[in-house]
Amino acid sequence: MMRIEDSQRLGLIIRLSRARLGQTQAQLAAAAGVSRRWLSDLEHGKPRAEIGLVFRTLDALGLRLVAEPALPDPDEIDLDQHLATFVDPPPATREAT
Repeated sequence: MMRIEDSQRLGLIIRLSRARLGQTQAQLAAAAGVSRRWLSDLEHGKPRAEIGLVFRTLDALGLRLVAEPALPDPDEIDLDQHLATFVDPPPATREAT
C-alpha cells in the first residue's frame, strides 16, 4: 500500500499505475470519462482536482482509496501511558456496611 500525503504523491501513483497497465493518458481519460488535459494535470499533482473525477480515475485503474488513522510520531509517544492501557484497573472496593 502506498501512502498519499499530498496531490503530488497522488499524481505519481496514478501515473505509475497507468504506465504499469500500459495505457496512454488518452486511454485512461476515456475509460474514466475525463479529459486528457485534466488527467495530465492530476498526474502532475494539481492540488484542486474534483474528488468525484479522482474516484472515477482510480476506479478505471482498479485502485481504491483507503483512509486510516495517522500514527503518532514515535518520539511523541508516552510509553508508560500506552502500556497502562493494557493493565487491568484495580478491582473496585466495596464499603463495609
